[in-house]
Amino acid sequence: MEVLVQKMPSEEDESSIIVIVLDVNPSQRAIYADTKGYRHILESIIAFCNAHLVLKPDNHLALIACHSGSSEFIFSDKDNEVLPTGQNDGQYELLAHVERSVRANLKNFILKTEPTVGDSLLAGSCAMALCYIHRMIREKSPTMKMNSRILVITGSGESVSQYMNYMNVFFTAHKENIIVDVLSMEHDLGLLQQGCDITGGLYLKIPQIHGLLQYLLWVFLPEPPLRKKLVLPPPVKVDYRAACFCHRTLIDVGYVCSVCLSVFCKFSPICTTCHALFKTPGPLPNKAKKKNIKERR
Repeated sequence: MEVLVQKMPSEEDESSIIVIVLDVNPSQRAIYADTKGYRHILESIIAFCNAHLVLKPDNHLALIACHSGSSEFIFSDKDNEVLPTGQNDGQYELLAHVERSVRANLKNFILKTEPTVGDSLLAGSCAMALCYIHRMIREKSPTMKMNSRILVITGSGESVSQYMNYMNVFFTAHKENIIVDVLSMEHDLGLLQQGCDITGGLYLKIPQIHGLLQYLLWVFLPEPPLRKKLVLPPPVKVDYRAACFCHRTLIDVGYVCSVCLSVFCKFSPICTTCHALFKTPGPLPNKAKKKNIKERR
C-alpha cells in the first residue's frame, strides 16, 4: 500500500516576493530640488533590490515605475536571463544584471513617455503589482510558502481622486494576504496610511532623503514574519477620513448612500453613483419650551 506524504513547508522552503512601485513624477521635490537626488534614490533602490535577492536564492523581485502619464514594469523575473559579460568588476552576475536592467529600462521609460501634469498613477501600479504577485503564487510549487508584499516609494502628495481605486487595491491585498508597505519621502499620505493599516504593512515618512538606503534596509528589508522580533518605528495615527464622491476631498462628516455606500459632503436627492432617489429632509421639529418654575407655582 502506497502512502503519499505531503511535505510541510519549512523555513528553507519559504521565499519572498516584493514588488516595488517607484514614483518618478518630476514634480516631486526630492527629484527637482537636488540635481543628485534622482541618482541617489535610484542607487539606494538598486542596493535594496540586490540585498533582497541575496537573502535567499528563491526570492523574487519586480519593479514598476509610474508617473502621471503611465505605469510600466522596468524589471521582473521574466528578465532572469543573465548573460555573462565579463565586465562586472567582480560583482555577482545576477546583481550586475539587475542594476543594468533597471537603469536602462527606467531611462527608456522616462524618455519615451512625456509625463503630464497631475497625480501619479500609484493606485493603478499597485493593481498591476497585485496581478503579478497572484500569477507568481499560482506558478509556485505547492510545498513552497511565499511571503508577498508591495513597497510604494513616493514623494508626491495626496491623490484623493484615486480613492476608490486605492480602496479596491487595499481590500483585495488584504483578502490575498499581500502586505502593502509605504515609504514617503516628503508628504503625509492619509490614504496610503489606511492601506498599510488594512493589510498589516508599515508606513514610514523619512526625515531626510540622504538616509533612504538605511531606512530601506532597516525597516523594509526584513520579511513580515521577522518584523515582530525587531524594534521598528512605532505605528502612526491613521487618518481614516473618507473622500467624497462629488468633490474628491477628505471629509469628517458627510452623507452616505444607503444603496451603494457612496459618500457625499452635501445632501443630494439623487445619488450620482447608483441614481437612487431620496426624500428631502424636512425641518427639525420645534421642541416645546419648558415653563419656568415660577410660572408653575
